[in-house]
Amino acid sequence: MKYKLTDEKIKYNGRMLYRIQALKDFGDVKAGDLGGYVESERNLSQNGNCWVADEAWVYGKAKVFSNARVFDNARVSGNAWVFDTAQIYGDALVSGNAWVSDNAWVYGNARISGNARVTGNAWVFGNAQVNGDAEFKNGYIG
Repeated sequence: MKYKLTDEKIKYNGRMLYRIQALKDFGDVKAGDLGGYVESERNLSQNGNCWVADEAWVYGKAKVFSNARVFDNARVSGNAWVFDTAQIYGDALVSGNAWVSDNAWVYGNARISGNARVTGNAWVFGNAQVNGDAEFKNGYIG
């Protein structure tokens, strides 16, 4: 196991989210580092270098895996997946059945929702929104 749920928790909309703590070194995370919050271990893979940091939250059936990062005050919820080397940060929100993958970055106040897919070398930032059944790949929206 690379991380554990700590006793530090917050309640949000009837859900209990637990701060995580690294149990070993991986990527740029060191054993003992505190991370962000997850509802359960199903939200963050124990494999790869994926991590939830700072005050970020991942909850519901959302999953972060591979080498993806969620940090700052970002939120990932619903059935959303964040994977490969994708990064979600700032005050960004990924929700619904959305996927963010490959080398995509979603940051600022950006919103990815519905069945949207953000892939490749895409940057979605500022107040941009990708929603519904939209697919965005290899470009900039901001």
